[in-house]
Amino acid sequence: MTDAPTRAQRFAALVAPAAQRAGYIGHGSNARLARDTGMSESSVSRMLKGQAIPELAVFPALAEKVGVRLLDLLAEMGIPPESLQPLSESGPSQVGSPSISPAEAAERLGLSDPVGREMLIATIERLKRLEEHQRDDQSEPGDERGGAAAQM
Repeated sequence: MTDAPTRAQRFAALVAPAAQRAGYIGHGSNARLARDTGMSESSVSRMLKGQAIPELAVFPALAEKVGVRLLDLLAEMGIPPESLQPLSESGPSQVGSPSISPAEAAERLGLSDPVGREMLIATIERLKRLEEHQRDDQSEPGDERGGAAAQM
C-alpha cells in the first residue's frame, strides 16, 4: 500500500521540472535558484526534494524564475482558484468604507508587477475566507481562537 504524496511532494512535482526547464540544472543550480528567489540554498534543496514548502513571501520570485503561474503555486498550497476572484466579484466588502477590489488596492498602492498583484489578490481573498470561517466556527462566547493571521 502506497501513501498519498504529501503537499511538499506535490509542490516539488510542480516546481522541480519547471526549474529545470528554466535552466536551473547541473552544478550550482540550487545556489542560483536560491540567489534568484531570496531563499537559502538548503531551503531550495529541501523544496526540490519534496521535503518542505518555502515561505509564501518567496512565491512571487519563485513563480517568476521557474516560469510557473503564481496562481498554480497557491493552488498547490490548497488555496482554491475560485477564492482568488477580486472582492468586487464575490460580494460587498465587510468594511464600513466604500468597497474596492484587490486590483484597485494594488493600483492605489502603485503595484505594477503582475506577480505581486496576483499575490495581493490571493492574500486578501484568503484572509477574507479565514475571517468568514472564524465567524462561522465560533462555538461559545469568550472562545478565543486568535485572528486570521494566527490561523494561517
